Formats: sequence, C-alpha cells, structure tokens
Amino acid sequence: MRPLLTSGNDEEAVLDQGKTSSTLHTNFEKEELESHRAVYVGVHVPLGRQSRRRHRHRGHRHHRKRRERSEEREDGRDSPSYDTPSQRVQFILGTEDDDEEHIPHDLFTELDELSCRDGHEQEWRETARWLKFEEDVEDGGERWSKPYVATLSLHSLFELRSCILNGTVLLDMRASSIDEIADMVIDSMLASGQLDEGVRQKVREAMLKRHHHQNEKKLSNRIPLVRSFADIGKKHSDPHLLERNAGLLASPQSAPCNLDNSKSSESRMNGGGGSRENSTVDFSKVTPPSLVQLYILPHSVDMNFMKKIPPGAEASNVLVGEVDFLERPIIAFIRLSPAVLLSGLTEVPVPTRFLFLMLGPFGKGGQYHEIGRSIATLMTDEVFHDVAYKAKDRVDLLSGIDEFLDQVTVLPPGEWDPTIRIEPPKSVPSQEKRKTPSLANGSAHNADLTKEEEHQAGPELQRTGRMFGGLVKDVRRKLPFLWSDIRDAVSLQCLASVLFLYCACMSPVITFGGLLGEATKGNISAIESLFGASLTGVAYSVFAGQPLTILGSTGPVLVFEKILFKFCSDYGLSYLSLRTSIGLWTAFLCLVLVATDASSLVCYITRFTEEAFAALICIIFIYEALEKLFDLGEHYPINMNNNLDNLTFYTCQCAQPTNASAEVQKIWSERNLSAESIPWSQLDVKECKGLQGEFVGSACSHGGPFIPDVLFWSIILFFTTFFLSAFLKQFKTKRYFPTKVRSTISDFAIFLTIMIMVLIDYLVGVPSPKLNVPDRFEPTSKATRGWLISPLGSNPWWTLLAAAVPALLCTILIFMDQQITAVIINRKENRLKKGCGYHLDLLVVAVMLGVCSLMGLPWFVAATVLSISHVNSLKLESGCAAPGEQPKFLGIREQRVTGFMIFILMGCSVFMTSALKFIPMPVLYGVFLYMGVSSLKGIQLFDRIKLFGMPAKHQPDLIYLRYVPLWKVHISMQLYLYIFISFFYKLVRHMFLYF
Repeated sequence: MRPLLTSGNDEEAVLDQGKTSSTLHTNFEKEELESHRAVYVGVHVPLGRQSRRRHRHRGHRHHRKRRERSEEREDGRDSPSYDTPSQRVQFILGTEDDDEEHIPHDLFTELDELSCRDGHEQEWRETARWLKFEEDVEDGGERWSKPYVATLSLHSLFELRSCILNGTVLLDMRASSIDEIADMVIDSMLASGQLDEGVRQKVREAMLKRHHHQNEKKLSNRIPLVRSFADIGKKHSDPHLLERNAGLLASPQSAPCNLDNSKSSESRMNGGGGSRENSTVDFSKVTPPSLVQLYILPHSVDMNFMKKIPPGAEASNVLVGEVDFLERPIIAFIRLSPAVLLSGLTEVPVPTRFLFLMLGPFGKGGQYHEIGRSIATLMTDEVFHDVAYKAKDRVDLLSGIDEFLDQVTVLPPGEWDPTIRIEPPKSVPSQEKRKTPSLANGSAHNADLTKEEEHQAGPELQRTGRMFGGLVKDVRRKLPFLWSDIRDAVSLQCLASVLFLYCACMSPVITFGGLLGEATKGNISAIESLFGASLTGVAYSVFAGQPLTILGSTGPVLVFEKILFKFCSDYGLSYLSLRTSIGLWTAFLCLVLVATDASSLVCYITRFTEEAFAALICIIFIYEALEKLFDLGEHYPINMNNNLDNLTFYTCQCAQPTNASAEVQKIWSERNLSAESIPWSQLDVKECKGLQGEFVGSACSHGGPFIPDVLFWSIILFFTTFFLSAFLKQFKTKRYFPTKVRSTISDFAIFLTIMIMVLIDYLVGVPSPKLNVPDRFEPTSKATRGWLISPLGSNPWWTLLAAAVPALLCTILIFMDQQITAVIINRKENRLKKGCGYHLDLLVVAVMLGVCSLMGLPWFVAATVLSISHVNSLKLESGCAAPGEQPKFLGIREQRVTGFMIFILMGCSVFMTSALKFIPMPVLYGVFLYMGVSSLKGIQLFDRIKLFGMPAKHQPDLIYLRYVPLWKVHISMQLYLYIFISFFYKLVRHMFLYF
C-alpha cells in the first residue's frame, strides 16, 4: 500500500525510523509497510508496563540528521533526553504555563467528510462525533449509532503520525473566522512547498464550503407547517437554506463531482454567504436577534445532546475529503488561541480549539476516513488530549502519538471481527499512571493498592484537650452550612426521599410501640412511640452534626425495657419513675462523654467492625421482614384438611366458653351480662372475641374462622413489593423513556411501589392486614400516667442513686449504636463535603433521651439500615454524561429538610389514619426486605463470600486478588463468617433485635 503523504525523499517521509516506540526493536522497510495488513486496536485498554530500551539507529545518515532536527525546539527550549515516549509525555504534562490558553478543557470532536449530494455542489457532511466514545451516522443517514469504543487500524495510526510529521502544524494561531484560518493555513502550505499556487483558490473554496450536520434534517422535520410557509420569502435571500435540510449522507468514498461552482463560491466570498455560515460570534457584542440566538434555536441545535456537553467544553473539528485538483494529500493541524466560536462549523455552539484538515485525490477515501477517525479518537484520549493543549511544537505532538501507540493493545485480525462494536465499559480505568512517572522501586505502582480508609484522618476526631472542645469545633464546622442545608433540599429527589422514608419509618415505630406495650402492659405503647419518634427526629434533624442519620427504635432498647419492667414488677417499684431516673443518668453520662471528647475513640473502629455491624443489622432486617411474613400464618392460618365435596357443611360459630375464668366473668359483669343471656350463636367475630367466646366448627382455627386467601395474598404482596421496588429503583439504567422520566421514576421508586400495591390490594378486595395507626393523641394508660413523669414518684429515695448502675450499661449501648452508625454514614466513599459532627450528634441524642425519659416516651438512637437507605436515596450522579458513559457518582445531597419532614409527617400521622389504614402490612414488610437487601451493596463481606463458589477465571478483577493468594482470602472470610454467624445466632436466639 502506497503511503498517502510524501515530501522530498519519499522513503524518508514514510519510514520515519526511530520516532515510534513500537519500532524500537525492528526497522520496517518500505515493502513491509506497503504489505501491512490492517489490524484493529482497542483504545481504552492501557498497557501495564512500558519498554525502557533505547533504539539504536542503524543505516543512513539522513536518519541521524532527522533525529537531530526533530530534537531542536522551535521555541528554543532545550530538549531533555528520555528513554521512552512516556517519559517525554510526562515531561510535557509537567510543564506549567503562565497563561490560561493551554489549560485543557473537555473536547467535543466532530468528523466531517467532503461529499456531494446527487451530483450537486460538494459540502462537508458530519459522519461521526466523539465526546468520550464514538458515534457514527448510520448508513441510512437518519440516525446516530449507539456509542461504542473506537477500534482503529494500526496502519492508519502510523499514517497519522506521518501526516503530523510531514504536514503543516500551526500552534496557537490567532484567527477570528474560518476565512482567516483558511488563508493562514494555505499561506503556510505554500511556504513549505506542500501546496502549489495554482490550486490555492480551489483549496480555499473547499475549506469554506458549508457544513451539513446530522441533526439539521431531523430537527427541521419538527418545524410546524405554518412556520415553513412563513419562511418561504426568506429563502430568496439565503440560497443555501434548502441545502441545510436536504439530502442523505454520501459515502466517504464519493465519486468526483463539480468542484468549481464559481458563481456560488463567488457569492459566498463576496456576498457574505460563506461568512454568515462560518463567521465568528462575539457574545459580548451581538444583540437580539443575533447569530447566537439563531444558532441556539431548537431547530438549529440538538438541545438534548447539548445537555451532555460539559460546561466550558471546546470543539475539535476533523475535516477529511477527496478532491479532483490535488495529486497528493495536504494535511494541516491547527490549534487556535484563544478558542473561537465558528457558527455552522460544529453541530453544537461551542468554541473551536483544534482543526485537522486532510484533502487528497480520489481513490483513497477509506484511508482518509480512517486517519480522521484516528486523530478524533486521539483527541478523546485523556493523555494525548492534554499533550495537544500543552504542546510547544511538532515534536511534542509526535511524542503524544508515540506514547499512545505504547499503550494500545493489538487484536489479531483472525481472532476478532472489526465490524463488531464494543460496548462502552461500566468504568474506565484511571489514566493518572500514564501522566505521573513511576519510581524506580515501583512504589508509585504499589500506591494504587486500595487501603482501608482511616477515620482519624479527619480533624473532627482529634482530641482538643479542652472541655467541650470537640463540640465547639463541630458547631463551628457546621454553622456555615446552615443555609445551604435548607437550600440544597429544593429538589424532587428530596421529595421522593421524604415519601419513601416516611413509609419505611412508620411501620417499625408502630410495631415497636406495640411490642413495648405488650412488654410494659400498656405503660408505653404505639402513641408514645409515634410521638417520641417525631419529637426526637425533628430535634435531631435541626441541630445534629450529621442530619442524614435517621433515628429509630432498636432491639436492645426493647430488651432493656422488658428486663426493667419485670424487675419493677418483682420488687414493687414504679416502672415509669425508675425508667426516668435511668434515662436522666444516661443523658448525664452521655454529656460527660461529649465534654471529654470521647467520640474521638471512633477512630479505632476499623472497617472490619463497621462491615460486621452493618452486615449484621442488614441480615437481621431481612430476617425480621421474613419472620413477620411467617407470623401472618399464625393469625391467618390455612385450612389444610379441606374436602371439596363437604364445603357446604363447613361452619364456624361462636359458643360459650367451657371454663370461664374469673377475669372473663368480670368482663361480663361490667357489661351487666351473664353467660345465659348472651346470644352466642348470633355474635360476629369481633363481638365473640370481645366477650371471650370460643369458636367451634370445622371451619374454625384457634384464633377464629379460617379467612381464605389472606396468607397467600400477603405473600404475593410481599414479594411483588420487593421485586417491583428493585426494578423501579434501577429504572434509571433502562432503555425506555427519556432520561428525565427514568430519573424521576427511579427517585420515586419506593413511593410508586407502595401506591401501586395499595391500589391493587384495594381492587382485589382480599382482607389483608392493614397498618393500624392510633387515632387519638393521648397516653395509652391515661388513668395511671400523663405526659410528665416524676423521677422519684412512689419509689424510695435510694433508687435515684441506684439508677446510675443500669444507666452505665445504657450509655455504652447508646454510644456504640450511635457512633458506629455515624461512622458508616460518614464513610469517605459517600463523598460528604460538609463534614460530620460526632460530638454534636451525641449531644442531641443525650438531650432528647433525657426529654423522652421525663415524658415517658421510648428512647431513640441512630438506626443503621434506615440511615443507609436515607443516604442511598439522596445520591447525586453527574447529569452531564457523555453518550455511552456511565453517570459518575458525585456525592450525597446533604441537607436537613428530608429528615425534618419525615418526622413532621410521622407526628401528623395521628390525623391521617383515614388514608394510612389502606396500606397493607405485607407491603411494608416487602419494603423492609428491599431496604435490607439494598443496604448490603457495597459491603465487601458479601463480595468476598461470592468468591467461594466462583472459578478463578470468572472472578472479578479485584485489586486485592492480584496480590493476595486466594486461599488466604478464603481463610480470612471463614473467620469473618464464623464471628458473624455467631453474633447473628445469639441475637436471633434471644430475640435481641426488633424492628
């Protein structure tokens, strides 16, 4: 295959020995290059190791002369000698420029090819574009392809290098229009002998031809008919208006057509038609109606694609084409300084920084196209992109290409089909290793090993040595963010989080209150639990250092309440008064911990402890959700001995109890009833249970009549809620509907799931168990207690002092629950920017614990699973993602409003019983299951458990598997699992946690 570009000695220009790292060990001859087969290269896979051997030149003297000339810098800089292209590139990227013109920006690259439409005038037609991955105009010319990883011909990369070496390179050109750029490029080509004077005008006309973009025809079809008629009169003043919206894309290898068109060319040059298409737009000077407004009208610019371009991005235009007046290709690489907005040159209104021009004779359109794709792909490469911005001369650009060739991976042509488009990867490896030099001992490479994040790195966990020193620092740290904590909540995502967490928090609070009412015989029940959760949660959301933490009821508190009530019953003490004393002592001890900066001990909580605690809570959350579903089988049992032939004989009636106890007879006497006066067979289920009657008959269970289908329907509701929640939450990554719709559905996934399941349950009509919310705001046992409890009451005076002993145990329990959950929320993986406040969090919890004790309300502390779910619901992802690129995780929407609104709504639930009574309990259990499963994501424990049954060849490419033997990983995980299962067994066995 004959090389495309020659200058002077053909052999010298093509072979270019000694410049490319891939030819360090072999001298290619002309015949070898001509018979070179196209091999495709995967661009985004960096090579792990670089060669450090220097190439020794052999052969002719002109090789040495060219090497000496290439090392002479045009700006007079000394050229340091480096062994590899990587080192040369690292030197280039390490230079600092005083001006801002060489600061790299994000690039949008567009490939335009010169083609003619139906034998008419040639024009530049857009055939491909790059933001990060390549998108091609499909053969039909009607749509863009899916983004894919560019695969390049190795030969086209060598040809591109030869083009940069022998073509025209103009860096930091100062031009204000495409006309000036064309004149300066042509003058440079004439001066270097690359172009003949006789074709100057034709080259200029080719460069100034109008540009037709893919979105123009598609968007023009959306213009209303009335508008099209209104614009008819304007077509006489713009003879090229029809051309912008007509025709399909011609093949890259188009047939020769008329290039002169002197009349149209002259009209564009003299009459302003061309300058209007390719003129510079100065935003500071134009006024409406201006070219800027015309450019950014919806019918001119694809605004959906414009949203994907990062702010401050610049354009790189690649122009390749075939003409009939050239005998050999001409090439130019231009970098503008500053970037110039050339309207009509690109499909989006971004300033142009780079231009690559290649015009050549007919017959090699395919090669021109591949060279254009090569330079466009190079401009999307992170390293070459920076080199192009900072290059001082041609040699720097060549070094960038050489370094790129060092990093690519070659795929053999017989083992890969180049027509297959490679899907973009979910995550692209960092290219920082290519930019920074590695040390001789390899420490830079080993630094890439991920280490466990240490919590003591932050200033919030350092001891101050002063009373309340840590608390003062927390207040000073969080106070400047007070207004932003409110302003940042203005988002639909926060509304979705409020609705989701409200439903998720309601059920465990009410369930906990019911269990507490059974354990304390009504002293503290559901209404106290609801009021306490609302009061504590609102105060914590307003004053805490980390408002993303959600407070809730925990199992250890329930166990403590059971033990304390039994102790008071056995020794004749007032339960509420002794509980108040213990609560006040616990609050005091927590304040002592705040004063002494005891929260700094959190730095000793390792990742092992965090993950063990989080995994334990998640598993128990899942266990409790399933257990509550199984408990429904006891309340709604299945009649296992049905005989379909005897269904008409199945009955269940209420009957008088055989042996009525004294308590039952007391209930009758209070209602002025006797066993003989009660019409037992005519009572309904509720009346029969109220009078302590017995159910008899073949259709009765121990708790009443068999209710058909309730258990099976509850199971359907439970698992449907779980799977539908997971599906809708992942809807953001689906292919259906626009991005905004998918994002909104994903944010409101849990709320939508609950609404859908409530509607289905209402339409089906099966009497599934519903959420039971108290409908009156008053103490459960208003005859024996009020809203204020005395610490002493009827108890002896020494109980005030003795309460300090159990308070010490409660303090340890509260401190560990609160701080471990806070550590999990404040992980560096969450990228929190407003800091944390361990001391301030503990202070708020301590104060509210004392308030709840005085009011006879349950104690609340940080709930791990609810807090993790809250954080997950507020994750922020980049909205400006290139086509094919996965959205990047930006952090968490840190604010105080969601927690505040969740607990305000919880306090108002007493007045919303008419709506809340339609929510089935199995639906809430399904939400619990989803929260437990979703919270397991990101816990390394379960990632390592998956390795047990996975062959080595199918294991993920985890960094620790590269350096740690697999048997060591399995041994550590067996120890991990043994400890984990032991704790889980003990907690479940003793009913230690209730949610």
